[in-house]
Amino acid sequence: MKQLLATLTLSLSILAVSATAKDLSAIPLKDINGKDTSLKAYEGKVVLVVNVASKCGLTKQYTALQALYDKYKDKGFVILGFPCNDFGGQEPGTLEEIKTFCSSKYSVSFPLFEKLHVKGPEQHPLYAGLTGERGAFPGDVKWNFGKFLLDKKGKPIARFEPRTTPDDESVTKAIEEALK
Repeated sequence: MKQLLATLTLSLSILAVSATAKDLSAIPLKDINGKDTSLKAYEGKVVLVVNVASKCGLTKQYTALQALYDKYKDKGFVILGFPCNDFGGQEPGTLEEIKTFCSSKYSVSFPLFEKLHVKGPEQHPLYAGLTGERGAFPGDVKWNFGKFLLDKKGKPIARFEPRTTPDDESVTKAIEEALK
């Protein structure tokens, strides 16, 4: 009986992971204030998902991310920042410290979320759906500031590596195309 229950539990877990890869909007998230949410809250918007860090050589991308958000937010675009400490311990702060840093240093006004893991055994289901074996763009996120563009229906349509800046023509062109 125990073996049957274990097998059934494992089968349901596999089905749940497969489902999340297909429907990212159903994955539970928490915003930086601890409020429950999901990508469903951004349905109908073009979304740029970014794993962010405060103590990274790429942290200055916050400036370009905020400018991008300001430029397109009234057209149905949003950036979602997911603090991540997976790369060199470059996001060690508390959620309150991260909020304060982002608002005071970079005037960030786009939504931020609780810290999560983008790779490894504790990989968050959102990133499993984006980069996992059955994800939209298989392959680990290489560093902080990896970017994933989702269309208005929540479908991943583009991936941009960390060193591709938010104001790169490939990024802005993809956003503009998705907003049409």
